[in-house]
Amino acid sequence: TCALPISIPSDLGVLMLHEAVEADGTGQLEDTTLVVRAMKGGPSGGTVASLKGTTDDARSDTALAQLLADPYALSPDREAEPRLGAEADLRGVQNDNDLGMWIGPFIMGSINTRVVRRSNALQGWDYGPRFRYREVMGFGSGPMAAAQACAIAGGVGALVGGLSMRPTRMVLDRVLPSPGEGPGEKQRERGCFQIEIYARTSSGARYICRVAAKGDPGYKATSVMFGESSLCLAFDGDGLRSRAGVLTPATAMGDVLAERLRAAGQTFEVERTG
Repeated sequence: TCALPISIPSDLGVLMLHEAVEADGTGQLEDTTLVVRAMKGGPSGGTVASLKGTTDDARSDTALAQLLADPYALSPDREAEPRLGAEADLRGVQNDNDLGMWIGPFIMGSINTRVVRRSNALQGWDYGPRFRYREVMGFGSGPMAAAQACAIAGGVGALVGGLSMRPTRMVLDRVLPSPGEGPGEKQRERGCFQIEIYARTSSGARYICRVAAKGDPGYKATSVMFGESSLCLAFDGDGLRSRAGVLTPATAMGDVLAERLRAAGQTFEVERTG
């Protein structure tokens, strides 16, 4: 078995929502949105380098740029995917009435959403024929929330745009961390993340999955996920499904990994809210 040990909070969270909906008999997943409610950590030089490389490659290769923009880029059967209209990643700021908050783009959403959609396809589209998934940052309600959302969205846009142009790229190269550079020990310990995944089913039922962990999201919390994934694959084989290939966390390890992460202090919990 070969798993993609990334996007674990997103992938396992949606899997748990699917399992809860299935157990309750309330239909199938439809509109599903991951909202980042809190994230505290330092920038990673390796992540910045990856962003630079991807930006450079997409700028010089039109076909690659189109592939990166495809919401089903990781699908094992692209032609079998549902036609649900525009599913592009959020780029600007919105006041989402359904969520009751201002939302803006989440920089990891373009990766995580593809992994979650691949999980759905690898499971025979069990999540539902009208499963729509996106990831955003949440800023609450009110005028200050709107201003914060605009500031964050503007900053992300400026960073991506700045990396695409030579004059600003030269300036950013001087101030952004290099590969191997990242937050110090104290900053890693103080870090954390909290996400909520909201789902509405085909019967109109509503659910929320809460996922949270202590420690810098890019270093300490992720290190726990990588370590527990390795232990899961090494020692929990009898409890895993018999699958092989390029799998995702949900299809390779699923609930077995979730239990390990809970035991390690991370939160994965589902609640029906309506």
